Amino acid sequence: MPNAKRKIRLVDSTMRDGSHAMAHQFTVEQVTAIARALDEAGVPAVEVTHGDGLGGSSFNYGFSKVPETELIAAARKAMNQATLTVLLLPGIGTQEHLHQAHELGARGIRVATHCTEADIAQQHIGLARGLGMETVGFLMMAHMIEAEQLAYQAKLMEGYGAQSVYVTDSAGALRPDGVRRRVAALRNALEPQTKVGIHAHNNLGLGIANSLAGIEEGAEYVDGCCCGLGAGSGNAQTEVLVAVLELEGYDTGISVNRIMDAAEDVVKPVMQRPQVIDRGSLSLGYAGVYSSFLLHAYRAAAKFNVDARDILVELGRRKTVGGQEDMIIDVAAEIAQRGKG
Repeated sequence: MPNAKRKIRLVDSTMRDGSHAMAHQFTVEQVTAIARALDEAGVPAVEVTHGDGLGGSSFNYGFSKVPETELIAAARKAMNQATLTVLLLPGIGTQEHLHQAHELGARGIRVATHCTEADIAQQHIGLARGLGMETVGFLMMAHMIEAEQLAYQAKLMEGYGAQSVYVTDSAGALRPDGVRRRVAALRNALEPQTKVGIHAHNNLGLGIANSLAGIEEGAEYVDGCCCGLGAGSGNAQTEVLVAVLELEGYDTGISVNRIMDAAEDVVKPVMQRPQVIDRGSLSLGYAGVYSSFLLHAYRAAAKFNVDARDILVELGRRKTVGGQEDMIIDVAAEIAQRGKG
């Protein structure tokens, strides 16, 4: 039976996870229009940075068209109600980046690490709490370890000061039962006041189902992107999440009609390609590979005249994680060389 009017906090990541799908080419005008539409729809939190977080614009991860400081400032100016949130990966983003984002008006932060490396987030979580920011721990590639191990890492983040911790399915590789186990483990391990979140990708076509499964197990935070705009085949669609959650009796505080309009009229026209489950993005979920690797794999496949699926499956076999983008070229070259043998 639906959980009547249990409140769910939806964080829209169209302008952060969507940056991957846009090859980090968002403009100030696009960010301004999207941020305004999300704010007017009632979205409580909106995330804006390079796809790989603060400081991500680089040769390794892809250069932004516009400095993210300009995009953050534009989003803040366009919104009257929503909390402006940023993402930071320790080792990419620095404390200086965090201070700068705070000065520009960011009042929420997600500190993201690989699912086994929560300990590298201690300084950044502590700094964010000291600045009075809403501070979230983001355990990426959550499919790679079992629920109890993930809960241990979540406890570390909670101990550093995180007010909520996410099960982050970066590869879109989890199925509903796997989400349920992980969310339940976090909910049982963390203090009652610490929230649990779910971030789902759609590489296996399960973005909405996984989000709902996580909420049914006690997650109170959920992520979405308008039109699913995000890495790989995209994220759980914000507009679909809002509609489904309302039908299930949850309260997001977001207008169904207005969020549909934001997706259809504002986000869809700027998309470089539709968010579909094609052979490449399906291979991400099947092989358990970081969703942001997709465009890099396509480029490497074209350069070496090999199948992107072979690259992704090999990356999955090697258990590559975010930050190892340089291996994509190496793997493509090795596959091409084997083909000549």
